[in-house]
Amino acid sequence: MNPDLDTLATRLCVTIDDLLLEHPQWAPERPAIGIAPKLTDAELITLAVIQALLGYTSEARFIRHANIHLLGLFPRLPQRSGYNKRLRHAAATMQHIIATLARDCPSWNDDLWLVDSTPVECGRSRETVKRSDMAGYATYGYCASHSRFFWGLRLHLIATPSGLPVAYALTGAKTDERDTALAMIHLDPALGGRPGQVLMADKGYRSAAFEAELNDAGITLIRPKVRSEKTERLHTRFLKPFRQIIESVNQTLKARLDLERHGGRKPEGVCARILQRLLALTAAIWHNETSGATGPARSLLAYDH
Repeated sequence: MNPDLDTLATRLCVTIDDLLLEHPQWAPERPAIGIAPKLTDAELITLAVIQALLGYTSEARFIRHANIHLLGLFPRLPQRSGYNKRLRHAAATMQHIIATLARDCPSWNDDLWLVDSTPVECGRSRETVKRSDMAGYATYGYCASHSRFFWGLRLHLIATPSGLPVAYALTGAKTDERDTALAMIHLDPALGGRPGQVLMADKGYRSAAFEAELNDAGITLIRPKVRSEKTERLHTRFLKPFRQIIESVNQTLKARLDLERHGGRKPEGVCARILQRLLALTAAIWHNETSGATGPARSLLAYDH
């Protein structure tokens, strides 16, 4: 394994282990009676991050790879079925870890946020849609950037210019982006009470009520001007360079971390796999910002198998 990735794995495993000792309620639930797993929860989540960073969408292939190359770090590897089951049960734990690592990054305090949503496809053929366990969660939606309809979910993301996820939500494909953005901000107390905070968005977030509610929360909205508006909007000159950043974050999740090839067939599996990729992105940025590593925050996402 790449030495930098090895260092990240070691730091991350120790950090997660300390966090779970400090917050035992974050650990995944397991039966009071039974055989204790040999692989700790911290090792399991670190292993999931390595899988995402190495680009393995198949858990079976990754476990085979780990048994050859990662035994030095993880001498007690589970079978594929056990790994899959424990990872699904660790979804809430991953949420806590993502939040803690993000708040530990200096860029968490950035006064500019970027918001956008991206499709998470769950099936293409009509037969898949009819028999999928995602029915009732996934819906048909339209992706304007690719000019196509899709069946699945939508990942909403608020991030800093460094790409650090600040807030995220997974919804049906047709859920309103503005309602989701407001819900993400209001549900997390850490995102409120930040004077001078700016939120940058595209035209899809245009709404007088949305902007008024943001202003009430002390957040200024920057978005493109539409034809019907008579007056110029403030700071629109900054839109092009910064909007490219959120697009690159989405592209990192899709291309490097294989968001569109998540492989989940049930709601809990899809959620766990998306959290796995968000945690990998957060962990890479956290490692670079807190370890003194040089280079861009997403450099750890450039490794091949």
